[in-house]
Amino acid sequence: MTLHPEVLWAQRSSESDEKKNILYVTVNLPDIKPDTLQYDLTPTTLSFKAKAGNADKGIEEKDYEFSINLFEEVVPEQSSKNLSSRSFQLLLRKKELKAEYWPRLTKEKVRNAFIKTDFSKWVDEDEQDGDKAALDEDFDMGGMGGMGGMPGMGGMPGMGGMPGMGGMPGMGGMGGMGDIESMLKSMGGGGAGGFDPDAAGSSGADVEDDDSDDDGPPPLEEAEPKA
Repeated sequence: MTLHPEVLWAQRSSESDEKKNILYVTVNLPDIKPDTLQYDLTPTTLSFKAKAGNADKGIEEKDYEFSINLFEEVVPEQSSKNLSSRSFQLLLRKKELKAEYWPRLTKEKVRNAFIKTDFSKWVDEDEQDGDKAALDEDFDMGGMGGMGGMPGMGGMPGMGGMPGMGGMPGMGGMGGMGDIESMLKSMGGGGAGGFDPDAAGSSGADVEDDDSDDDGPPPLEEAEPKA
């Protein structure tokens, strides 16, 4: 018996940037047999067929298949795919540039139980400018051919210029030594290197000199008046 694999999807939209006008489609199926995979993408349809399973793991090998009509057209030549041990991942380029989201993945307005929202990639239409929406064509599809690294790898905001790294207050030359001295003064320490035993004692701790014979330098003697 042929089964429907779980299909997860999310999207981005743009009326001016085709690189941000995309669909993320993931066939969430582990242990796909590469030699059985049949995948076909046209401007209006998407089909998948493969065997999946792993006898070594006690997972029975089964046949999986689905075919859908897409809500609107995509551009197969500008779309990419990648097969991993966990899933079959697709990055599809929408043909029409527009700000509005597709209301659904399929053309037919029917409920497909095997098609679900990919909440790990989804953002609402009005939140696409947020940090989480930075999943564009550089999204890392696990080594997908023609795909660059995930946004932020080699240019991740905060890496190579992360606020506080290489410029963290007190790091990179300890630029905060003046602040540390002020802090010690406010703690009753009288500045760096000026620890105040009385201040420590006021907190309930007894401060004793380990060497009772060491009372510091002797007092200065008054000089005898000259004749």
